[in-house]
Amino acid sequence: MHLRMPSIDQGVQAFVWAVVFFLYAWIGALLLGFPGGTSFVLSLLLGAAVFLLVRLRGGDAPQRP
Repeated sequence: MHLRMPSIDQGVQAFVWAVVFFLYAWIGALLLGFPGGTSFVLSLLLGAAVFLLVRLRGGDAPQRP
């Protein structure tokens, strides 16, 4: 019996990466002393950019026959 990881949709993976980077950037900006609103908006933009990057460019390379 061969056990392997379940298949996870690329959109779900992209969302998880975006949330992780959003939280990392937001908490990091707050710790550095940036205003709360500014750090939240910039972190949202960073999270959206990471989501698009992983959604469009992430994933396995196509298999060659």
